[in-house]
Amino acid sequence: MSQAVPSPVSAVPRPALLSFLGGVGTVTGSKFLVESDHARLLLDCGLFQGFANLRRRNWEPLGRAAADVRAVVVTHAHLDHCGYLPRLVRQGFRGPILASAHTARLAGIVLRDSARLQLEAARHADEHGWSKHRP
Repeated sequence: MSQAVPSPVSAVPRPALLSFLGGVGTVTGSKFLVESDHARLLLDCGLFQGFANLRRRNWEPLGRAAADVRAVVVTHAHLDHCGYLPRLVRQGFRGPILASAHTARLAGIVLRDSARLQLEAARHADEHGWSKHRP
């Protein structure tokens, strides 16, 4: 006598979860994480700019494992929307960065310019003795 095997119950998908990882309480550092049962996407990946207490937030980890982010969607090329991308990659992100062709081109210019400005600021801090870091 064989037993009837119950038919598999299809799992009801969870609603997507939206987490605000930046751009909250300020107008800078835009990062919104959208998570579902199938993917984890980051909408914008911006640097915090402005006062030192905001800029220090750029050194904090993302808040989720960067390697688990499947893709980043960049809405436009302002630094507070794309400037954290190098840090995200350094933390383990390896997925695609999705943007319009014009946004991608401008973001490349903005990121290179930001790197140059950061190097100049670091040199200035070192030359004038107010940096706590070594070159």
